[in-house]
Amino acid sequence: MLGILTLDTAFPRIRGDVGCPDTFSFPVRLAVVRGATVDGVVHERDDALLAKFVDAARQLARDGCAGIVTTCGFLVRWQDALADALDVPVLTSALLALPVIERALARDRKVGVVTYSADSLSLDLDAATPLEGVDPSGYFSRTIRHGAHELDTSRMASDVVDAARRLVARQRNVGAIVLECANMPPYRDAVVAATGLPVFDAAQVFSWFYTGVASAPARDLW
Repeated sequence: MLGILTLDTAFPRIRGDVGCPDTFSFPVRLAVVRGATVDGVVHERDDALLAKFVDAARQLARDGCAGIVTTCGFLVRWQDALADALDVPVLTSALLALPVIERALARDRKVGVVTYSADSLSLDLDAATPLEGVDPSGYFSRTIRHGAHELDTSRMASDVVDAARRLVARQRNVGAIVLECANMPPYRDAVVAATGLPVFDAAQVFSWFYTGVASAPARDLW
């Protein structure tokens, strides 16, 4: 079973979203980290929230989860802290796949990142990484940040695709794209169609991660 640490949000989690159990072909258990809002984690970068994530992750491990992932790519900044605090493996973000994907490309090509917030993520990425965010005032951003009772998937997809198009138009050497936001995988195919590039998302990365941790015979190996 894969444990998923979920931000405290208020929008529908559709298939493809890491926070939707139907996204995965294997059993998952979700734990909402109460008080861990998008504002607190992403925009305010509130380090006091780390303890809540550790507590929730430890409970998931006690419940039998073989590994832990999260629904926010920005939690990459706590990757080491969470991994050190737990007895099971942790993979916080699709961004951790960046070095592997870049090694798969020719030396003159870069992996670009499409993110929920370019301003905030620029603090956690190498300055040389091509980066583009969705429009902060657009439908995708407002929905993720403030919540919604229903989800207009066409508008969500449009905002993600527009960001990807801006990225490849500005950075001609982008050879692949990573979608930072764990709410973006439902729109991956639309990004592929718009850019013609390989696109990697959190649902893919976490599924790969689970195939490894699920085969471990005993937790004390970690």
